[in-house]
Amino acid sequence: MKSAPIATKKPLRVLLLEDNEADAALISNELQRSGMRILLAQVDSAEAFRSALRSFAPDVVISDHSLAQFDSRAALEVLREVRPTVPFIIVTGALIGAQAGAAIRAGAEDLVLKTQMRGLEASITNALAARRPLQGLTDRQIQVLKLVAEGHRTREIAKRLDLSIKTIESHRSEIMKRLRIHDVVSLVRYAIRVGLIPASLGVPIILSAFLDFV
Repeated sequence: MKSAPIATKKPLRVLLLEDNEADAALISNELQRSGMRILLAQVDSAEAFRSALRSFAPDVVISDHSLAQFDSRAALEVLREVRPTVPFIIVTGALIGAQAGAAIRAGAEDLVLKTQMRGLEASITNALAARRPLQGLTDRQIQVLKLVAEGHRTREIAKRLDLSIKTIESHRSEIMKRLRIHDVVSLVRYAIRVGLIPASLGVPIILSAFLDFV
């Protein structure tokens, strides 16, 4: 893992998944040009990516669409498992429309072309702003939010987490209070917006949210 810190009090921790050194330099230079205060770590394999998610604890992940033995879809699955609230932004050379749509539905925050890098700072800023309310939730509440958004009923969630139904109901109520969300459908939409679940789940999950979760 390569690290290139920039002196600052509270730098933004950026994990870069990229196996092309020239492209990595291009992205690093763009972030510095924009004036963002960053601490950058670069990895180029699935194993190093998973390790860095735990040890480096990034605020945002920037990834190429396809590496030699790893791609953005697989990276998203790992990120959702290890650090589900961290935004994932794809920076790539070229991507056809269908691939771009699939990446966003899978949970990517945005897709930026390497030929149009000026939009990267705005993508990062918007991603962090959308996820700021999650900072008020505990790890357990994030876990419950994700399971609710996936369409699991309260009884199922309680069994999976080895908690009482009443405890899950309390968590769900507190989650809505802290996120200032007043119904389960909006909760599901927010979870999709911040990438906790893929947008490809879409309509089935929204419909399931209308059910009584007990």
